[in-house]
Amino acid sequence: MTSALTQLDIARVTEAYWRVTFRHPPINLVDPDTLTQLQQLVGQIEADPHLKVVVFDSANPDFYLARYDLSRAAETPVAPGPTGLPTWIDLTTRLSQTRVVSIASVRGRARGAGSEFTLACDLRFASLEKALFGQPEVPAGIIPGGGALERLPRLVGRARALEIVLGGDDFDASTAERYGWINRAVPDAELDAFVDTFARRIASFDAQALGEAKRLVNRTGLPSAADLLETQTTFFSALHWPGARTRGAKARELSAAQPRDFELRLGHHLGQLGSSTP
Repeated sequence: MTSALTQLDIARVTEAYWRVTFRHPPINLVDPDTLTQLQQLVGQIEADPHLKVVVFDSANPDFYLARYDLSRAAETPVAPGPTGLPTWIDLTTRLSQTRVVSIASVRGRARGAGSEFTLACDLRFASLEKALFGQPEVPAGIIPGGGALERLPRLVGRARALEIVLGGDDFDASTAERYGWINRAVPDAELDAFVDTFARRIASFDAQALGEAKRLVNRTGLPSAADLLETQTTFFSALHWPGARTRGAKARELSAAQPRDFELRLGHHLGQLGSSTP
């Protein structure tokens, strides 16, 4: 795996405010290298004594972070990080617990692991017209394995979390806002300026006050490491379930036949896997 941050562009707007842009053509798939690079980035975030806020956005207007690349699932890094937890749980846990405020500025599709990354951020703002969110794993015969099962119920409640996870469909930004999945849906033309203004506002505040406020909210707002580990273990087991193999093969056929439309309308296509006429 690469050690350079080839999928991430880091703009140090000020010493207190960074903007990190996902750039992994063609559709910003989350893959094992993404995990390694994000883990390295979190280390940089933790080590900078002046940093107060980081905004994560995307260079691709159609895809924020598309989903996890299951074709490379066997390469998923699981070596313990500084927390002693496997790579993905380590980096998302540290991102949630660091004193630095993390903001997902979402334009395009954030599905699967992409959605789960935004859930690990402290705040989520999204393009009203161009953002879509989804946890498509159950229609594919598996389960979300990166924190959605733990973080979504805390944000949207049990019933809506079940609707999101069991239905596995796409949700527009307006619905995601109403459910509490994101903080706010902002008109697309205003999103960048809105997030930038908010980030600069936070960057102007006292670091100790920001860090302590976040730490104390975290006492009741974060999932346990044990729950995250149990879910990740189940996720890796699910990749070998008979249903996952059958539905995965059908999904690969659909993707090969119409790759761009498959990714753009992933919720629709996965909903057809049990039908004889996709």
